[in-house]
Amino acid sequence: MPAGAAAAVLLLAGCSSAPPGEEGPFAGQEVRWRACYDERQVGELAGWGADAAWLETLECGTVAVPLDHDRPDGTVLEIALIRAPATGPAEERLGSLVLNPGGPGVSGIEMLDFPYFGDEVRSAFDLVSFDPRGVGESGGFACGDRYVLDDAFRRVADTDPEDLTDVELQPLEDAARRYAEACTEAVGEEFLAHLGTVNVVRDLDIVRDALGDERLSFVGYSYGTHIGALYAEMFPANTRALVLDGAVETELSNAGIALDQVAAHQNTWDMFAAHCAAEADGCPFAGADPEGGGADARMQELLAGIDREPAEVEGIPVDGETLLQMIGMELYHEESWDYLAALLGALASDDGEGTARHLGELYDNTFGKYEDVDPEDVDPRLEHQDANAVFTAVNCADRADPEDVAAYRDAADRAAGLSPLFGPDLVWEQLPCAYWPESEEAPTGITAPDAPPIVVIGTVGDPATPYAWAEELADQLETGVLVTYEGAGHTLYGKERSPCVDRPVDAYLLTGEAPRSGLTCPRA
Repeated sequence: MPAGAAAAVLLLAGCSSAPPGEEGPFAGQEVRWRACYDERQVGELAGWGADAAWLETLECGTVAVPLDHDRPDGTVLEIALIRAPATGPAEERLGSLVLNPGGPGVSGIEMLDFPYFGDEVRSAFDLVSFDPRGVGESGGFACGDRYVLDDAFRRVADTDPEDLTDVELQPLEDAARRYAEACTEAVGEEFLAHLGTVNVVRDLDIVRDALGDERLSFVGYSYGTHIGALYAEMFPANTRALVLDGAVETELSNAGIALDQVAAHQNTWDMFAAHCAAEADGCPFAGADPEGGGADARMQELLAGIDREPAEVEGIPVDGETLLQMIGMELYHEESWDYLAALLGALASDDGEGTARHLGELYDNTFGKYEDVDPEDVDPRLEHQDANAVFTAVNCADRADPEDVAAYRDAADRAAGLSPLFGPDLVWEQLPCAYWPESEEAPTGITAPDAPPIVVIGTVGDPATPYAWAEELADQLETGVLVTYEGAGHTLYGKERSPCVDRPVDAYLLTGEAPRSGLTCPRA
């Protein structure tokens, strides 16, 4: 168990084995809320753009859950919570609205450093978020040598996957196996085996009980939609209202998920290229044939150019691979597409000053404020470990994955055909799952027939969770109601991007009345 995880683990002896959701050793807990941040911390976060007055309202606490819900008398985890108390009169409050930002592996504690939702929702609900098991303050950990794994990916990047021989695949296979073995050694097979979403959902029901809510109101983004849908399946009687924004697919292997995401990235890129050509002066894709892959070819020329002469951001070299990674992340944010178009226009016209300015901002958006990072603050013991390993750990735990590297090669070959820009990388990143320890996989075939209405939000140009997944989940859930946003980007509810989406979904959370079936909202 790593140091971060050990701090969130206790031992509890002599407890009964009642299942979660019923009377037992974890029922009836009382959260002891305290201020999350002191004056110094508020000042530091405000320096990153957070609102000091908002930060001062936030309260933090913990709830105890068993590592293994079938053995509640064994190892116990502490799940970290954060709360922004409701602003309205006590008699008008509706309890807690629990949030999950996605991932898996994204911190729910950090999520609430910034406000969500409009005044009516914040007036009626305590906004509550949490770090799921294995994340952040709930036993977060780092493991596996990401550098070695990425280096193995790069070695095969210029070869068509179908042409890769077994000898050429061996270093990649070895790196993925070592990654999985290193994580097992670092945090333990038992810990990894119990990180899956089915256990997060069991934790969530204990959290609901500790918050004093008879039924759960929940907003889940991206991976959080898996948590919400599975909660409705497992605990329908404890479900009040669920908003699932950016639905994930729950049936496929991780390699299959990656293939759908490659296609979605390409779809959103095509939407951006068309927007750039139509709206931005100097767009390098103006006149390119979208059906003939003209924008893809022009972008590949730009990437090759920056490979020949890498740019710099505060002394940090930026090559084509890094630029494409940053562009891929910017596709998540439709509201910044004009700025991205300006960067590519400056790059295409050899505008050095404009390129440097826009590239610095893009690097900052993607990787954080590089000027604020002090190398002395980096723990040398973690330098080569993957701080985002829980993303891999949860995905590998949840799904049944092929164990033969040839299956990943075949999927990578299909990915290369789906997108000349984003290609097979997303597939190769799933390879550690071939060597992951056994775990309790998340149930499939989720229908939640006994749950109240569940709102599923899908964005047509979502690069990470394809719109087809939202359609599929809304159809699969017997009480699912689909709300469609015709623009692009990854998740949008409560972020003041589309009043057409926000207003009826706010009303659903406040009253339980779902939006009309088939509601479609235009791009804002």
